[in-house]
Amino acid sequence: MSVTSRELRNILTSALSALPAHADELRDLDAALGDGDLGITVQAGSMAVVKALSALPERATLNDIMLAAAKAFSTANPSTFAALVGGGLIAAAKTVKDKEAIGRDEALAIGQAVAARIIERGKSQVGDKTVLDALVPSLDVLAASQGSAADALDAMIAKAREQVSATATMQSKKGRAAWVQERSIGHADPGATAYVRFLEALRHAIAA
Repeated sequence: MSVTSRELRNILTSALSALPAHADELRDLDAALGDGDLGITVQAGSMAVVKALSALPERATLNDIMLAAAKAFSTANPSTFAALVGGGLIAAAKTVKDKEAIGRDEALAIGQAVAARIIERGKSQVGDKTVLDALVPSLDVLAASQGSAADALDAMIAKAREQVSATATMQSKKGRAAWVQERSIGHADPGATAYVRFLEALRHAIAA
């Protein structure tokens, strides 16, 4: 299965329109570890991206879509998470330049570009209790997938959920969450949770 630029815009619009419903969950998770602004970041960022995508011309390319999403998400609400996601999407946009559709290989390249930029800019790695703890393992699942896009996404979601549960046993090492030290243990990472919610919304949008 491959996705054209028009299809991608429709899928993202549907998926991101569903994310604000999780704002309270993400706020509460983030409040236990940091300043509690992740719910606002995801809500405002998702709505801003939907608006930005609707304003693009009919013939917008995959690169145009990714860049518009990056700018909209990163500027909707000032936060570290927004900046990291925005930077990751800018890096991802380069991987689809001159591409006309996104298949498994392109999706993997997008995800890996996002992860690499977050690692670079956030000076973090898997094991620090961040979004990377769900993102990177799910990409490994995608890289090994041989079935349909739906099956691959289902497997990514299952792995990401498993990793989110695992983050609850970890101590945060980055950002405001690191300030609470041992008290961060017992709480799932909010960024990793937000990533799972995005994958779930993406799966629903593709199935619709």
